[in-house]
Amino acid sequence: QVQLVESGGGLVQAGGSLRLSCAASGRTISRYSMGWFRQAPGKEREVVAAISWSGGSTHYADSVKGRFTISRDNAKNTVYLQMNSLKPEDTAVYYCAADLIPLRVGVRRAAADYGSWGQGTQVTVSS
Repeated sequence: QVQLVESGGGLVQAGGSLRLSCAASGRTISRYSMGWFRQAPGKEREVVAAISWSGGSTHYADSVKGRFTISRDNAKNTVYLQMNSLKPEDTAVYYCAADLIPLRVGVRRAAADYGSWGQGTQVTVSS
């Protein structure tokens, strides 16, 4: 079982930027697609961005397209989420997750496809 630890969250003004990191331990994540999800109070968890195990395919929620970028550094066993032009509606707890099955083609958009989750990091965007 892989352990995932998110970091980089915090309080930022609207229009600002944050870079989230998801460090994996216990197993390499190089063969697993990865995803970033978020959950705001009173709302369901939603996918924000996902990346294939090779890094060749990515997916973004419509609400973050053009503002967020997901990337991975398999040598560091780490996945990143660069968040620019942040809006108050981006406020949520952000989670990273690793695919249940290695070497699957493409990206996973559903939470049920992920088997390992981090504890989450809070992102708060003030207006």
